[in-house]
Amino acid sequence: MNLQSPISAGGRIFKLYAGRLEKLGIFTLEDMLLHLPTRYEDYSVVSKIGEVQAGETVTVQGKVIEAKNQYLRSARIKTIQKVIISDDTGNIELIWFNQPFLIKSILVGSVISASGRIDKSPRTKSIKAPAFEILQQSQNQSIHTGRLIPVYPETKGITSKWLRRQIYNLLEQYLDELVEYLPEELINENDFMQYSRAIKEIHFPKDMDTANRAKNRLAFDELLLLQLAANKRRTAWKSKKITKSFKVQENEEEIDKLIESLPFRLTSSQLVAITELKNDLSSQTSMNRLLQGDVGSGKTIVAAVAMYITFLNGYQSVLMAPTEILATQHFKTISSFLSKFGVKTSLITRSNKLETENFDILIGTHAVLSEKINFSNLGFIAIDEQQRFGVAQRGTIRQKSENAHLLTMTATPIPRTVALTMYGDLDLSYLKEMPKGRIRIKTWLVPPEKRNAAYEWIRKKIIDTDSQVFIVCPFIEESESLQTIKAAKNEYERLTRDIFPDLKIGLLHGKLKAAEKNKVLNQFRKGEFDILVATPVVEVGIDIPNATIMMIEASERFGLSQLHQMRGRVGRGEKESYCLLFTDNDYAQNSRRLKGMETLYSGAELAELDLKLRGSGNMYGTSQHGLPNLKAANFSDTQLLQKAKKEAEKLFPELNNYPKLLEKINEITIEAVSPD
Repeated sequence: MNLQSPISAGGRIFKLYAGRLEKLGIFTLEDMLLHLPTRYEDYSVVSKIGEVQAGETVTVQGKVIEAKNQYLRSARIKTIQKVIISDDTGNIELIWFNQPFLIKSILVGSVISASGRIDKSPRTKSIKAPAFEILQQSQNQSIHTGRLIPVYPETKGITSKWLRRQIYNLLEQYLDELVEYLPEELINENDFMQYSRAIKEIHFPKDMDTANRAKNRLAFDELLLLQLAANKRRTAWKSKKITKSFKVQENEEEIDKLIESLPFRLTSSQLVAITELKNDLSSQTSMNRLLQGDVGSGKTIVAAVAMYITFLNGYQSVLMAPTEILATQHFKTISSFLSKFGVKTSLITRSNKLETENFDILIGTHAVLSEKINFSNLGFIAIDEQQRFGVAQRGTIRQKSENAHLLTMTATPIPRTVALTMYGDLDLSYLKEMPKGRIRIKTWLVPPEKRNAAYEWIRKKIIDTDSQVFIVCPFIEESESLQTIKAAKNEYERLTRDIFPDLKIGLLHGKLKAAEKNKVLNQFRKGEFDILVATPVVEVGIDIPNATIMMIEASERFGLSQLHQMRGRVGRGEKESYCLLFTDNDYAQNSRRLKGMETLYSGAELAELDLKLRGSGNMYGTSQHGLPNLKAANFSDTQLLQKAKKEAEKLFPELNNYPKLLEKINEITIEAVSPD
């Protein structure tokens, strides 16, 4: 057995807890050692019992002289566990609640180490709910007390205390297997810890300086491996020669006619992106490009031009979108642009299946991956909101054609520093401008005391200007643990009953079947609803020109990029539009993060602000939407990012000279950047 062994092979205790550990991303013994602390409790001050003062956070150690359960008739607190320990300077009482089993393990005469805050009660010295451990005579040092105590990401049935014990035991057994893989000269130049020491110290550091040095080494490793893996894939991709080199120069006249036929003028960013795509399509190397731009910046027409070039050269195209709503929207847009030029566009989703035998462009959801769909001559693949698809799904679509050109698109604003690391194997195109005529959406963070006034303002706007309104809630239904957070179903009922009984209100959420979603959206589009209460399912692919107000509940629960995407659902027509952000969180009311929505209208600038204030782990709300799952690093550490990028550029040409490093690179799979 070694560190690559499955976690269930680690012994009876791991076999018993394997299912729970997998929820934390722990599948092997090595994963267990790479499950890093999120913070530390400082219990490093070990004091004599007689010297401790009320309010101090300390560790005390002594012999147990009394241990008992005290039974109460209270509905909430049924038992109190009281343990008195003593050293040569005095006694102290340790108190727990509703844990009667503790008394069975804390025996009179044993030596206990306990950490916590000294209670201010004048009656006696005590610590309520302390961290504790029974000290064995053979034990060299404590694990849960008397030091910096690591606190880990947890799940049901897996506590930090349990994780600490198992990780401590694994380090005792397998520390020598943590082989150094970075070149010695790189370690010395940067004064890095050795890899095995960094793993040991990040779990059980002697002080915060040591913990920070360990984290810095492991964070650098993550960013370096990301960069090297991206460079490796980029080199492999560029080495693929293809026969699908399109004669773009011969098509310039037809391309110009398409662009002139559009009902709007392209922005300079769109024209630059189209030129970059033309160069890729005429190259002897397959295109592998990411097109990034805000909601409404015009990514679809850029992709449509590439599809038209593909059609002119006798090849088919496919566009895959993550939702039926978005796929249908793309179908309507692209077919309206290209049908007049003889291009046959078809749509396939779970509930819609048009002609799938004879087409030039196929647009659809995951349904395009079906074995029943055959391409006679596929030359161009576009994947929208690509971060929502897994590696396997992207690989399946690419297997439909050998070395087809690949364009991935995203409206999720990604800071450039993040994009260069996440998508280091892709060529990048940015749409920095919005089309002329788009009205800036006025955005306000609304205080709780103005909620009722906001409702009246919304009613007036609906009646006076015949506008429609989105009201977005984070969840579908109310959760027991999050009862203060507004849920879509409850809010729909409350608004219908108490606030807007005179208005027509619809409800849209992710648990509705595709046909039901389309029905609700069509009703909203036709004006049958004044207000649509929804979950973040409206984040992408919904175009309702008459919707002018976006009201977002519990806005603090979303990343700025997600808020920006939802804000982009309004302001798509000619009327002035508004976004109202609500939060009952006092801290969020004054937060620089949400206030940024009032003054910043560029998705890239908002993403940079979110990265600076919250870090990469929270940029996109409750999930990372395809970001690499960094354990130690943070994309906001631009200095370390630049260092990793610089070292990767130096190392990459000589990578074959470092077999251990190469082996490490081959182990990692990064969903956010893998092109196949």
